[in-house]
Amino acid sequence: MTEDSRSRKDGARPLAVFDLDGTLADTGHRQRFLERRPRDWDAFFAAAPQDPPLARGVELALASTAECEVVYLTGRPERCRADTVDWLARQGLPEGRIWMRRNNDRRPARRTKLETLQEIARKRTVRMLVDDDELVCAEAERAGFTVVRVTWANTPEALKDAQEREGRT
Repeated sequence: MTEDSRSRKDGARPLAVFDLDGTLADTGHRQRFLERRPRDWDAFFAAAPQDPPLARGVELALASTAECEVVYLTGRPERCRADTVDWLARQGLPEGRIWMRRNNDRRPARRTKLETLQEIARKRTVRMLVDDDELVCAEAERAGFTVVRVTWANTPEALKDAQEREGRT
């Protein structure tokens, strides 16, 4: 069965799944909170509403609406939901479901995101995942997903470490 026939069969458009930090949102201004010891996670996430958009990511999300339903899969904790919804709306990004990490979930992003992506794929066709985390991308590709690897943002080492070792974003 082809992807298009699966999409028609379940009556829904395929999904384009977008990460937020480093894909749609430029987190550069809040990296300073991760570079100190101990890391200041409250300040890091409190500054997220001021993230400038990453133009190439926003353009891809908007273009994806021609064929797909745009949804979001982020490592941000659930407590950031209201700020995230507001930020997406301010950027003119499509409304779509947002999957977020439980507040106390500290597993690596590559595990939490792949598990969620597989859960999503059981119910809907996933056309593509768009993400900046190399480990998340590699795991998703190994699982058979089409991945668009973000090349338009510079993900600092502190954020990479946080995603993999501390399970914070």
